[in-house]
Amino acid sequence: MVIETINERQWSPRLLAWFAQHRRDLPWRTEPRDPYHVWVAEIMLQQTKVEAVRPYYENWLHVFPTMEALAAAEPDEVLRQWQGLGYYSRARNLHAAVREVMTKYGGTVPQTAKEIRTLKGIGEYTAGAILSIAYGQDETAVDGNVLRIFARVYGIARNILSSRVKKEITQLVAAQLPTGKAGMFNEALMDFGAMVCIPKTPHCEVCPLMTMCRAYCAGREKELPIRVTRKKVPVENRTVVMIRKQGAWLIHRRPPTGLLASMWEFPNVPGKGPDGREAVRQLLAQVGGQVAIESHPLATREHVFSHKKWRLTIYAGTWCGGTLLSGKEWQWLPIRAYTTVPWAGPHGKLTALEA
Repeated sequence: MVIETINERQWSPRLLAWFAQHRRDLPWRTEPRDPYHVWVAEIMLQQTKVEAVRPYYENWLHVFPTMEALAAAEPDEVLRQWQGLGYYSRARNLHAAVREVMTKYGGTVPQTAKEIRTLKGIGEYTAGAILSIAYGQDETAVDGNVLRIFARVYGIARNILSSRVKKEITQLVAAQLPTGKAGMFNEALMDFGAMVCIPKTPHCEVCPLMTMCRAYCAGREKELPIRVTRKKVPVENRTVVMIRKQGAWLIHRRPPTGLLASMWEFPNVPGKGPDGREAVRQLLAQVGGQVAIESHPLATREHVFSHKKWRLTIYAGTWCGGTLLSGKEWQWLPIRAYTTVPWAGPHGKLTALEA
């Protein structure tokens, strides 16, 4: 095999030629490119795979076809449409940012990096993606896929999560940007990272960059990139009780800030076993209710966040009397109406246990 050297501007035409033949048919790639559509897709694609995003994206645009429609929506409706995608701060930030675009920018997504970066939820990558794809500007969009590709092609055997290496790779990406085709190049990198230069076992045999890829030529394509292993996430045991009364569940709204803000959940507390069940009884007593809780759990579930893991033990409960204190934090939800509220994390899935 002839090993080629890497020069600036040398391999981007190869990638674009590959993209022309193999680009994925995705619903947000319709022409002309609408900045709002690109924005929604890029936010949904954060931390989420393409195939999982596709139906959510299509439904989102059915419910909120324009920024005007999204800006006018209530927060609960926005969260309900997002339910199942996770990382709900993305939906809240998108909602708040669209409202800012409507009031501050007259309904036009900003066209400069300085302005667009001021919007909630838009970081360097998302700004670059929107500006290059929707507005045709020569901006980079460097995410995990791009870091992996460039670490392999250039044989970078250092931690790609370090700020220094990210900056170095961003400079390499900028050197490859084809003038006037940055959006196409950025999308080509997205597809290439998802279809060829994938994690762990890249498909080097079909790679158009194989003969110039330093990792492949050195037999290190499965070793690179190097990512420093994150600390193990802590586990938090929680007791959850699904309390019934006359065909309805008792549910609780989480605080307006913090993890899963303002979303609905079944009564739950930290802890497990008899102590956990007793803590739930005390919680309900504080808001005016008496409950009986089964001693044997219905099920156990785990839910992983980026910074912690919930280990849930779920019990069935029965309302025995009392009157809930008035307020917006508690309500009785008819079981048949369980799809009408935005559920916190795993709680929506628990409805299948007793539905």
